[in-house]
Amino acid sequence: MEFHLFLIFAVTTAIVISSPGPSAILVVSQGASHGWERAIFGILGIAVGAMFYFALSATGVASLILTSTLVFSGIKWIGVVFLLYLGFKGLFSKSALINIHPDRVQKKRSALFLQGLFIMASNPKAMLFFTAILPQFIDLDRAIVPQILIMGATTFALQLPIYGSYAYMGERIMRGSIKVWLVSGLNKLAGAALVFAGLKMITLTVSK
Repeated sequence: MEFHLFLIFAVTTAIVISSPGPSAILVVSQGASHGWERAIFGILGIAVGAMFYFALSATGVASLILTSTLVFSGIKWIGVVFLLYLGFKGLFSKSALINIHPDRVQKKRSALFLQGLFIMASNPKAMLFFTAILPQFIDLDRAIVPQILIMGATTFALQLPIYGSYAYMGERIMRGSIKVWLVSGLNKLAGAALVFAGLKMITLTVSK
């Protein structure tokens, strides 16, 4: 892979990762509720989930999944249900996404990791992205495996500082002596965004 192609891939991937979405909202809420240092486990879960889809796309398995309406729909609807669950939790549950008393409710690191892993694994948009973008940057005249490894490592590495920034932002929000009503408003906003993402995912289809 030529260096300029690598830069284009890295910048494109960084922009996609940086775009506010369910993963970013989750990381912000984890940072606010549990602090940046614990939220890193949720970020690792997201990164591992992304690598799962990356591996499927790199090996061609994702293309087979995308041709199966049943399998793709199954993944999509799992994601829809999970996003709606998180969204309605933020909107109506007393156990809100962003907890104003973070010291009282501390989830285990494994729970934060699994939450991040599940929100990424249940998002077929990641699979669509990797399936679409990887072939554009692979030089067939060079060894393919090293190119795949470089792109995979780059994708993993980019997620850590980008989502880490979201987690830190969430932590700073809670340390800023924010009023209770404002935290409630943030919960409602995050919940509404997740519900919107879940409803939008319902319309997600694969072009034949």
